[in-house]
Amino acid sequence: MNKRKVQFLLNNTLISSEVNPSLPLLDFIRKEKHLTGTKEVCKEGDCGACTVLLGTLTKNSVVYKTITSCIYPIANCSGKHVVTIEGINKEDLLLQQEIFADENASQCGFCTPGFLMSVTCYLLNNTDYKIEDAINAVGGNICRCTGYHSIIRALNNIIYELKNNSSNDRVQLLVAKNVIPDYFKEIKERLSTIQSDKKVNTEKSSLFISGGSDLFVQKPDMLLEEEAQFLSEYDLSYIYQNYDTIIIGSGTTFEEIKQSPILSKVIPTIKNDIDLVASLPIRNSATIGGNLTNASPIGDLTIILMALNSELVLTDGINERIIKLSDFYLDYKKLIKTNAEYIKEVLVQVPKGELKFSFEKVSKRTYLDIASVNSAMLIEVDGNKINNIFISAGGVAQVPKLLKETNQYFIGKDISIDTIDSALAVMQTEISPISDVRGSAEYKKILLGQLVKAHFLKLFPQLINEKEIV
Repeated sequence: MNKRKVQFLLNNTLISSEVNPSLPLLDFIRKEKHLTGTKEVCKEGDCGACTVLLGTLTKNSVVYKTITSCIYPIANCSGKHVVTIEGINKEDLLLQQEIFADENASQCGFCTPGFLMSVTCYLLNNTDYKIEDAINAVGGNICRCTGYHSIIRALNNIIYELKNNSSNDRVQLLVAKNVIPDYFKEIKERLSTIQSDKKVNTEKSSLFISGGSDLFVQKPDMLLEEEAQFLSEYDLSYIYQNYDTIIIGSGTTFEEIKQSPILSKVIPTIKNDIDLVASLPIRNSATIGGNLTNASPIGDLTIILMALNSELVLTDGINERIIKLSDFYLDYKKLIKTNAEYIKEVLVQVPKGELKFSFEKVSKRTYLDIASVNSAMLIEVDGNKINNIFISAGGVAQVPKLLKETNQYFIGKDISIDTIDSALAVMQTEISPISDVRGSAEYKKILLGQLVKAHFLKLFPQLINEKEIV
């Protein structure tokens, strides 16, 4: 791959280097800049030992987020502020470091940099500190020594030290409280002088990289060798509503989707649903376009959007076309798009009338695990009668599946356990799960049936008797 100039701030230093744009940020930090406080452990974004901060200049401030640097392309750092553990260190211990030490929240020390970076990011981004939110903020970090109780005590003590302090200038306050070093006060002005590269690569490639959270796990070596187009250069991160349509840019991250007030009106449970999918550092980098293009038969967000009857805007940079998400997948990992096309936007129609939505998944772990089977349902009713319905399912075919025949059977019928049982018989004819490490084919068939019943039980408890469900 041809090298490209990337310019950003690394801690307190301006970086302006010709690099392979697909180089993982962690490799640049450790091997080229010899900042070894950021640890290399899993190389899959699972453990959090490689967590760093990524600061982006907005209109009024620098907004920081945590990312797992082991699976984050350096090209996506252009024009931003990257902070490693060395970038917050001072001669004396910081407030959060001292409290971690006092509470024995660091033992072997390998996970400690990641925890401290996550805590620091939480303190930078919030003013109303709560222990539940602080725990969620460090949720992407794994510790195999402490059992987490000492870490939770440390978080409580940090919040106690800071919770009654208010200031319009958060950075100034945290500098005064010995949470971050002085140079953070200059970052906003310094970032304004850095021009991030927004030039689209003129050498067209069929390899598109967005957040990289999946590609850098599956094909890290291949990415270093092939020319790629980085969708972060295309300004595709946005969510807005135009009349009855919600438009989601393909570069929108999972965390931005989770926090969207527009989407929460359509999917009231969106925050809880997205929390099941990935930890915060992954949600900060994984994008909707990359996730859909990955074409996992069990992708949670794919199943949610498919039940909303979503559409995709595909483009090759010149021409655009719109297709149904349910038509995007031809076979296992095979898509209807051409090599030159990428997802530009996802279109979600705002439901009208009396509509209800439900998402269910079953996995070995409740959080941050691949589902054995997942399912979503959007249903429009008039009293007890089903006017329209969209049920989608993952893990039961080679592709994420909209259960069209099952949906058609439901329309016009009253909600009852008999109707559901009859529809499930239809459903069995349009799914074809395989046996794998997440369960046998027969188990998955039964499981999907139970998830469909769970949709109705959750949304219509007054119409479905739990004791009738078997």
